[in-house]
Amino acid sequence: MADDPYSILGLERTATPDDINRAFRRLAKELHPDVNPNNKVATERFKKVSAANELLSDAEKRRQFDRGEIEANGEPRRSHYTRGGPFPGASPRSAGRAGGQPDDFGFGDIFDGMFGGRRGASPAFRGQDVRYTLEVELLEAVVGTKKRVTLPDGGVLDLAVPEGVEDGQVLRLKGKGGPGHRGAEAGDALVEIKVRSHSQFKRLGDDLAFELSVSLDEAILGAKIEIPTATGRVQFTLPKATSSGRVFRLKGKGVVNRTTGNTGDQLITVKIVLPDTIDDGLAYFLSEWRQKHSYNPRKN
Repeated sequence: MADDPYSILGLERTATPDDINRAFRRLAKELHPDVNPNNKVATERFKKVSAANELLSDAEKRRQFDRGEIEANGEPRRSHYTRGGPFPGASPRSAGRAGGQPDDFGFGDIFDGMFGGRRGASPAFRGQDVRYTLEVELLEAVVGTKKRVTLPDGGVLDLAVPEGVEDGQVLRLKGKGGPGHRGAEAGDALVEIKVRSHSQFKRLGDDLAFELSVSLDEAILGAKIEIPTATGRVQFTLPKATSSGRVFRLKGKGVVNRTTGNTGDQLITVKIVLPDTIDDGLAYFLSEWRQKHSYNPRKN
């Protein structure tokens, strides 16, 4: 007797068609000859898994097997026929042809139907997806870039990282995964993006946060300051009497939202930085100024 198909697929006899399909796909991916080259044990198990799936996926054949009318390999059980004709109660499929011989219905017919007449061949199915991780700089993720991924087999994969890509986002490259079997389509390459932190910028949704250090005199008198953005340096006008912590917006200098098509802003937070040493002249000036213009910034 051939191996029990339920046992081969790791299933109970109450398994649903979906259970059978899931079990077959899982085992086929694990045992496929492309994944296990020159592994005779895996190849033999793969054939058994394919045959078990073929039998159990056919509702009529499964019912015949469950009733004990056919073996696991699809051949009629010997108790159902003799060379002179069927026993009473035998299934119609086991009845003899002219001359009293049993129908030629067996394992070979199952494989012929499953593989188009190529006995011993494996079924065609889609190639496996492959996963990679790609690290990019924050500003590369903001404006987009082109990268080359080196594959485990030494090959390369050229990848266009779109503008606005987020940390953890997975890019799918159709047909760039494992090859399909027997003419089936190839799998996909799934590339997960990891965005490195930046020393000056921080992403806040579609906005880019940037801290601008200014001197005391720039904060008081105002100034024109060259600052970096994701797309290059620009002139920023700092108005007079700018307090530390004040936030300005550079419209459209943030991140493109790939869903809406809108672009965020660059948020500039001002930070007043005092000199390392306060000289006597500055100290005297401020003491004189305080006597005439004293104010309390902590007063509500």
